[in-house]
Amino acid sequence: MPVFASLVLADPLGVIVGLVTGIDPSLDTATVQKIAETTAAGRAKRRKLAQALLDKPSLLVDGRSPAPRAAGDLLIALRRAGSTAVSAPVCTKCGKQLRTLQRRGEDWYCGVCGPIRESCVGCGKVRRVHSRDRAGQPCCVACRPDGQDATDTVVGIVAGIDPALAADVVASAVIVAVSQPGQRQQLAWALQDRPDLLTGAGAEAPVPSVLRLIDLLCDAGSTKVVRPPCPHCGRVLTLVKPRDGLRLCRNCVAKSRAETCAGCGVVREAATRGEHGEPLCPNCLITDPANQEICLDCGRRRPVSIRTPDGPICPSCRTEPVLTCAICTRVAPCAINQATGEPWCKACRQRWARCSRCDQVRAVRGGIRTQPLCATCTRPEPGFWRSCPGCGLEGQFGSGPCTRCNIDARLRELLDDGTGSVRAELTSLHHNLLHAEQPDTVLSWLAKNSGAAILRELAAADRALTHEALDELPDTKPLKHLRAILVATGALPVRDEHMARLEQAVARAIGQRDNPDEQHLLRRYAIWHMLRRLRSRNRGAETTSIQAANLMRHLRGALQLLDWLTAHQLTLQTARQGDLDRWLTSDGPKHHREVGHFIRWAKTQKLTNLELPAIRWAGPQEAIDTEARWEQARRLLHDDTLKPEDRVAGLFVLLYAQWPAAICRLTIDHVTTDDQTVQLLLGDEPVELPEPLAGLVLQLVATRRGHARLGDRGTSQWLFPGGEPARHVSSYRLTERLRHLGLRTGQARSAALFQLSTELPAALLARMLGIHISVAVNWQRASAADWAAYAADVSRR
Repeated sequence: MPVFASLVLADPLGVIVGLVTGIDPSLDTATVQKIAETTAAGRAKRRKLAQALLDKPSLLVDGRSPAPRAAGDLLIALRRAGSTAVSAPVCTKCGKQLRTLQRRGEDWYCGVCGPIRESCVGCGKVRRVHSRDRAGQPCCVACRPDGQDATDTVVGIVAGIDPALAADVVASAVIVAVSQPGQRQQLAWALQDRPDLLTGAGAEAPVPSVLRLIDLLCDAGSTKVVRPPCPHCGRVLTLVKPRDGLRLCRNCVAKSRAETCAGCGVVREAATRGEHGEPLCPNCLITDPANQEICLDCGRRRPVSIRTPDGPICPSCRTEPVLTCAICTRVAPCAINQATGEPWCKACRQRWARCSRCDQVRAVRGGIRTQPLCATCTRPEPGFWRSCPGCGLEGQFGSGPCTRCNIDARLRELLDDGTGSVRAELTSLHHNLLHAEQPDTVLSWLAKNSGAAILRELAAADRALTHEALDELPDTKPLKHLRAILVATGALPVRDEHMARLEQAVARAIGQRDNPDEQHLLRRYAIWHMLRRLRSRNRGAETTSIQAANLMRHLRGALQLLDWLTAHQLTLQTARQGDLDRWLTSDGPKHHREVGHFIRWAKTQKLTNLELPAIRWAGPQEAIDTEARWEQARRLLHDDTLKPEDRVAGLFVLLYAQWPAAICRLTIDHVTTDDQTVQLLLGDEPVELPEPLAGLVLQLVATRRGHARLGDRGTSQWLFPGGEPARHVSSYRLTERLRHLGLRTGQARSAALFQLSTELPAALLARMLGIHISVAVNWQRASAADWAAYAADVSRR
């Protein structure tokens, strides 16, 4: 391993240009730099060339080896550029100036001195060695080893294995797999010794041309020739390097070469080695300032992504040309689709959709957005697409396994129960993830360590497959998503997540109190009063996020009051009304309204004499703008550029006074249709939807789509599916989407309720909109509507 000088590491091009221009000042600096970049196209080559010129400056004058190949190419290029002071490379033996190079090691030879001459084992003449026989004896170009054409030998061996393959097809495959006659002979000898290399034992091939021939024969339609699996992982992948006599896949080779990086300490295959031979991982290689260059666009020292004629470009500044995508018609940075020759954007390159011709969910390769086409429907001609070596599915640009085969291999690795099979309780998870509509998303999720580590523990039975066992882990977003997937696939039972997290939060808040009396008090208030009342109100329905947040605000208000009382050597029993007033008027954040609920509960339980009356609602605090409400409604009804789900949700707020928390929990069962009407069930009585809202709702039912459709359980019943499998969109997310449309849900709902309460009696309003009767009565009073004569009016109809 050469030890490079610091100057060579930092600026090898500067070293080369400085040495060359010092020998021949007539050469332009830019010309020398361009020649150096061409002849040594890479950091490693440039450093090696710069170090060779520093170690032997006379090389530029006398042109004598030993020296690296890049030095000879540099001398030839400089001579062609018109330099007379720089010497051409010369032959090591005869000293002849060279215009092309023949090398043995780092020595340069001319066409006469370069070739090795030995006595041919066939004819006995001393001639150039063309190839060698099995015993390693030299043969000239006229004497073929064993006296037989190697191609005919291979064709005969393949015919004995798969007679269905035509001889000319096999001969063409041999010529493509091996271009050199000597290597072709080595291929024939290897197959003569081991014909079983073509039927599954290819990992033991002594020469790599055997594997290339196997791929070509399989692509030609052979059913007898078998692509060999990797001896270590068992996957059918491209085998690259021999280890202990067996050729392994790239991943297994990397694992076998793993070392501790001297830079960051990670254990992985070394990408390079440092100045003293220490291993460095790929990340340390590209982040090392010595391996970075000045970006032409941003001027920062960054890793080089591409090299243009003007200079290097970093990854951040590298841009694709802005074109019109042929699939989605967006004007965006695009690449050229190899299948159609037309531009397509990054989003379309990653899209999976149901093909408009074959009705299969596959990667989009052509067509338009409303009528996408898969690979085989875009280019049906045989031989254009590669087949997956695992499942045989056509439609790939490369020859590696398809995305679903990679998912299957990854899942079998994670879900292995120790016997080589998937744990029985997780077979449904395996099936659903394997057949997900977005396999690329699943594969990227499985590549993350957080969820994969938990799956490995569950599969090996190191952790019980229960909600309680998962509750022992930190409550992170990856864990929540994994729990949702396990529930959606049936591996875990359904439970009320908001209630479960609420119970855990209440238990943690109570457990952090040091006073046992306060713990007992808070347990009575939070668990036996608020949680019990919340369960009775829901009557088995799922707890909403607003209910959970409201309960926690009440608990935090009680904790704040108790902390203040403790700091002033007071308790609920010893505190007086003046103490409560002093706390309410003091500085600092307080939950006044929620504290009142706690004090009134304590009063009824005869735990205190404090009083804090409830604040009666006196109507909406903001002005009711009816015209703005109808203007927003007209926009949502007729603006086709907005998403259907956002339009429907906004109209439910504006027309039917629904909270986002209630809208997000609607299912398709709440929408009923017959030949003439579309009805929506918000309360006890359905509401008949007018046009065009009815058409929008039917469109939403037909086209709704979440961000986590999962296999055969992915078709959610929610009218507004969310980002977790089998879960609806959160009320917070829905509120944010409406806010981006300029709709303030609280103000819009108040305007709708104010208007509706003037047109309908409270009882009918409660039954149709699903609100509590007391809420309806309060809004009726606030709107000054008089429905005292409603029953008499009905009786007269």
